[in-house]
Amino acid sequence: QVQLVESGGGSVQAGGSLRLSCAASGDTNSRNYMAWFRQVPGKEREGIAAISTASGITYYADSVKGRFTISQDNAKKTVYLQMNSLKPEDAARCYCAAGLFWAGSSRYVPLDARKYRDWGQGTQVTVSS
Repeated sequence: QVQLVESGGGSVQAGGSLRLSCAASGDTNSRNYMAWFRQVPGKEREGIAAISTASGITYYADSVKGRFTISQDNAKKTVYLQMNSLKPEDAARCYCAAGLFWAGSSRYVPLDARKYRDWGQGTQVTVSS
């Protein structure tokens, strides 16, 4: 089992930036993907960024590509999400997740919430216009 704790959420104006952190503990070596998801009330959880912990290959939803960057610090067992040029539609509760699965060459599988078994409690991101 892997425990995940997110931090770094907050309230910013449109165009601003936030950096989210996800600290992992437990059996982290048993997971090969880490990802960030977001959810607003009444909508499904959306995968926005993922990273292969072994290769460092990253995956992004089209809605955040070019604005968000996912990265990892393996020594600290921490994954980050740098969010720039934030828009009001980016406001959501953001969750960190860890999973063990085979994605092949798909750019969509790593962003599928059904692939992840470990989840953090989330951190709120608010963007005002």
